[in-house]
Amino acid sequence: MDFKVLFSQLSVLYTKLSQQQRIIIAVAIIGIVSFLIFMVVFTATKNSNKKYEVLFDSLSSSDAAKVIEQLEKDEIPYEILADNVIKVPKNVVYKERIAIASLGIPKDGGVGFELFDQQEFGATSFDQKIKHLRALEGELSRTINALSPIERASVSLALPKETLFVSKEVPPTASIMVTLVEGRMLSPKQIRGIKNLVASAVPKLTPANVTLISGEGVTLGDEDEMAQMGELSAVQQKYKEKEEKKRQNKIIQIISPFVGGEEKVIAQVAIEYDFSVQNSTSETFDPENVVRSEQITEEKREGGTPEKVGGVPGTVSNIGPVQGLQSNAGSEKYEKNAGTTNYEVGKTVQTTKSQFARITRITAAVIVDGKYKNKLDTEGANTGEIEYQPLEESDLDALSSLVRQSIGINDGRGDTVSVKNLQFKRENIETGKDAVSQVMTMAEVYITPFAGLFKYLFVLILLLIVYKKVIVPFSARMLEVSKEDEDLEKPLLDLGDEEGEDLVEKVQAMRKKVEDQLGVADGYNEDELKHDILLEKVKAMMSDSPEEIAALLEALLSEEAEATDAK
Repeated sequence: MDFKVLFSQLSVLYTKLSQQQRIIIAVAIIGIVSFLIFMVVFTATKNSNKKYEVLFDSLSSSDAAKVIEQLEKDEIPYEILADNVIKVPKNVVYKERIAIASLGIPKDGGVGFELFDQQEFGATSFDQKIKHLRALEGELSRTINALSPIERASVSLALPKETLFVSKEVPPTASIMVTLVEGRMLSPKQIRGIKNLVASAVPKLTPANVTLISGEGVTLGDEDEMAQMGELSAVQQKYKEKEEKKRQNKIIQIISPFVGGEEKVIAQVAIEYDFSVQNSTSETFDPENVVRSEQITEEKREGGTPEKVGGVPGTVSNIGPVQGLQSNAGSEKYEKNAGTTNYEVGKTVQTTKSQFARITRITAAVIVDGKYKNKLDTEGANTGEIEYQPLEESDLDALSSLVRQSIGINDGRGDTVSVKNLQFKRENIETGKDAVSQVMTMAEVYITPFAGLFKYLFVLILLLIVYKKVIVPFSARMLEVSKEDEDLEKPLLDLGDEEGEDLVEKVQAMRKKVEDQLGVADGYNEDELKHDILLEKVKAMMSDSPEEIAALLEALLSEEAEATDAK
């Protein structure tokens, strides 16, 4: 759109308005702009000052009363919504939250191990046990409250006294009450997760001894075992279908190049799995002995020591050797060898855990189409018809061997593969597809990848249509109206300066010549000459186009009448 033309049209329209109309339009425009500015500024100021945000939510009645009392004391405006949700202006929400939290409000949020931040003088062991129990319950409640489906949770633990007698030992138990968010539910996985969380935090507590109930008193997780079995069965079925689909695609990919395309192969694979979990431990003893330790003791002594002289205690013994009492024994030689060898029996201990799924049997059924060729008559000429030709047995054997190799067939396991050749039914054998199928295939191949681009292209075409059908005709109409106004305002007898001067000179020359011939050589009036020329031109125009002259006179009379009425 040409804004210069638009401004010129507005200026022409403005010049045609009377003084009273100009004042009314100016006042209206000023009033509208002032009103819009006032609304924008007022709304922005109001929103900035009166926008409320949540200060606390999900408060108990006692905590909500204390918070409201503190807000009224601080002269802070507030709003109370459902579920004890309290809102305050946005500019004071953080300041009031910190100020109220410093007063210990809210108090029903549960306590944790911060109970032990301050030590009490003279506290007994019983007091310490109670504080530890409260702290453990509070910490578990806070953790469970962090789950998105849970609005509020309360945990109670029953921890029995420890005893030295195993027969009198009582296992600990726990109870959990949860209030769920409106419209939310706990899945079996989440229920098991909460039970395992609490059981892991308390010694000797098992998930079976954890009871979980909802705010309505309904026990959650009663059918936990059945839910686990259902989930396990779903996982097993999904795994089975995935493996079967994978082998089917392998068969189609390896056979389709030989038979002329994927549409000429149909494959189905069935796999039987054993999902039972088996753990086995085996011990193997080595028949060859292994020396674990060996101990050898060897003693050897040669020669002897003289025997001590002995006798009856008395004087003779004390005065030294006496003839006849000396020993005549010879030297001695002593040897001793001892050995001890300990043997260890070799043993190998092996623990085996079975895999998630064990294949027990695979069965596969494959159907392939045959070949098609032009039918010939007895003379060998093409008849224009298509003739079906089945595959040879050697081809089927080769395809069967490829299938067996591709999906891992094991004859010892009892796996079977069947490959058959059958004629596929088609409405149009020449093309292999009917017209609708061809169109759908082409659309899927060539159009679907550009679906996102077509969306923006459609919007662009729509905008172009609106521009061509609405905006352009409207602009053209406005320009036509402006042109008509300009044509009406432009005088019909507007002569160019050069044209007028040439015409005046020619008329003057002619007039002078005529006057000279008539003998009237006195001076003449130039203005009268122009008037005469214009009068002659007007007469000529009236004779040529009387309708345009009449419309011009009518427009001049109407404008003069409007000007008179305005005065």
